[in-house]
Amino acid sequence: MPALTEIFTGFGSVAVLIIVGWLFGRSEIVDKRASFTLNMVVFWIAMPCMLAHTLATADSASIFGSAFGVAALSALGTAAFYRIFVAPLFKQSGADAVVGAMSSSYNNVANLGVPIAVAVLHDATAVVPALIFQIAFYAPASMTVLEILTNRGHFRPRNVIMAPLKNPIFLAAMVGLAVNAFAIEVPQFVAHPVGLLGQAAVPMALLAFGISLHGMPFMEAGRSPRRAVVVASMLKLFLHPALALLFGHFVFGLNGHALLAAVIIAGLPTAQNVYTFASRFGRNLEQARDCGVITTIACLPTVLLFTLLLS
Repeated sequence: MPALTEIFTGFGSVAVLIIVGWLFGRSEIVDKRASFTLNMVVFWIAMPCMLAHTLATADSASIFGSAFGVAALSALGTAAFYRIFVAPLFKQSGADAVVGAMSSSYNNVANLGVPIAVAVLHDATAVVPALIFQIAFYAPASMTVLEILTNRGHFRPRNVIMAPLKNPIFLAAMVGLAVNAFAIEVPQFVAHPVGLLGQAAVPMALLAFGISLHGMPFMEAGRSPRRAVVVASMLKLFLHPALALLFGHFVFGLNGHALLAAVIIAGLPTAQNVYTFASRFGRNLEQARDCGVITTIACLPTVLLFTLLLS
């Protein structure tokens, strides 16, 4: 079955890059700081370039349609459920709770989304609305909140204004949207290197994720918030796509292929970018990492299940 082959190829590519990172860390060619360094390169250089390039070249008509609304409402609904009901249960607050909420609702769209969309939906552009929502709105907003919550001084209104201006993801989003909206012609000697740097974001994030696994036992007692990880993973695998189904059908009137696309995209695993964000602010890294591993392993059967039920 070619479709299944394509799906397994997508997941296999993720697994290979993570394993390569783990082997590299295990070889002791680099020390444990390598993961942090790679994450900082992704956060400050590669990811902003990917964001700016994606937004500048996206089809504006496909960015803010019904699929965008479903992606936004289902993700924010899942994150809100975690923050309101789950975080207090496990005594999480502040930045830790924000990372936990992102672990339950931030999709691995950039890497797994395209091969799964091609295999199951035969449409690579199905991932664009969710991708735009995450990298242009969800990520910058979350980073702004984390910037404020981890500020060592007392909270000041000025922090709310200044936080986005210190966030490379937010700034890149604004640049990309401006280029798209005003049809600015970017010279190739600028666009090409930006695109090349952006292509490095996903593999570097996965390598950093793999390196982090060495010496940091998975779901380690006393370090990983294991119960919170399990609950967040369940929300990501089941609540997020369930909300996409409800919002898509009853709010936006989607059905058939469009509804299947919304549910499949919502059912993708937790993105390794969440670990990158957690690493940037030094909060709740274990949950971000463990949710990424669990949902990446477990989402293949759930994606297949959703496909069978809604096809």
